[in-house]
Amino acid sequence: MATAIEFNHVSKQYRLGVISTRTLGHDLNRWWQVKVLHRDDPYLKIGALNDRSAASDSEYVWALRNIDFKVEQGDVVGIIGQNGAGKSTLLKLLSRVTGPTTGTIRARGRIGSLLEVGTGFHPEMTGRENIYMNGAILGMTKPEITRKLDEIIDFSGCERYIDTPVKRYSSGMMVRLGFAVAAHLDPEILVVDEVLAVGDAEFQKKAIGKMQDVSRDQGRTVLFVSHNMASIRALCKTGMLLEYGTVKCSGEINDVVDCYIKDNGFKPSKIISDFKSNTSEIKIESVLVNGSADNTVLVNAGSNEITVEIQGEAYSDQIIELEAQLYDEAHVLLASYIPCHQSGRANRYRAGAFTIKDSFSLPHNLTKGLFYMDIQLSHPNVAYLTTMTQPIRIISDGVISAAGGRLDYKQAGFVILD
Repeated sequence: MATAIEFNHVSKQYRLGVISTRTLGHDLNRWWQVKVLHRDDPYLKIGALNDRSAASDSEYVWALRNIDFKVEQGDVVGIIGQNGAGKSTLLKLLSRVTGPTTGTIRARGRIGSLLEVGTGFHPEMTGRENIYMNGAILGMTKPEITRKLDEIIDFSGCERYIDTPVKRYSSGMMVRLGFAVAAHLDPEILVVDEVLAVGDAEFQKKAIGKMQDVSRDQGRTVLFVSHNMASIRALCKTGMLLEYGTVKCSGEINDVVDCYIKDNGFKPSKIISDFKSNTSEIKIESVLVNGSADNTVLVNAGSNEITVEIQGEAYSDQIIELEAQLYDEAHVLLASYIPCHQSGRANRYRAGAFTIKDSFSLPHNLTKGLFYMDIQLSHPNVAYLTTMTQPIRIISDGVISAAGGRLDYKQAGFVILD
């Protein structure tokens, strides 16, 4: 299959502060060093790691550093990473919004880009006029655009406002029209940054369905950036994880997402250190989950049970109830444990030392994978007495199916009904 996109040793350097990277003095110095003295570019020898949270003495930062990858025609590639990792910079280089500092980029075919809300739109022009302008930029003729016009307007859901200047559109309407234009004007490569998060749930579902159709039925290439791991898994076949402007891992999308989630700001620690008290009336002294004080818990699918033991001290009589919530990696709530809502009564504790020990079962059809659990002590329907600064990681073996394999929803997708 033909290669649609190829990045060869691509780097992008920016100068921090109020002065941009391109100044006359720097350009003259570059020209003198490189063209006249035949030396290396002096500005490529400097530059700090693109860690937005750390201070540095360097005025220069590498937004991208030595990026190499190929995308085959018809592939749907997910690009993920934390804020500031270089995802948007990479897409801007591909879309020719800016140029690389070093390296070469090759792309076959027209590129339709949706990098931010209102990309390529003129605010004083109507939605209809902007559709024609975007089509012309992509190299399409007026009859070609006219043939697609009704389909674009219908998909966007903005028919009533199509002859209104887009400066009066909401951000959601702007994204709807922008995506409709980018997806329907026959680009060979569709580049979508995380702007779809601005749209409502109905439009996000429609947009993902359209990108699947574009890649599967029309053989178009799609590069998709999102922080929604569920959407990334559903849409993409392969992926790339960026960290500090470099490629940390790439390959099959589930492996890349797992790599991202594994290192996504999670710090191994003791559970007690993640507990934060919201009141001065109680003090937490120890927290154990399945007998362990560490914040990573392995769960055997055979038992599928969690036991929580919390010891502390109450400085006055208190109503205290244990609560727990289980989430998947996309932070979708899977189950809640709130016993007082079933029994209709909460536990009362006298002033002094107390021990809360409770056990509950995880969903019996919990699949193989990584999950997260929050635990709180609460005065039910009044206040949370404690919260957690980061959740506990739950690593599940997964349910063994009748065929003998462990069920993994990431590989196939399924629904289990009782």
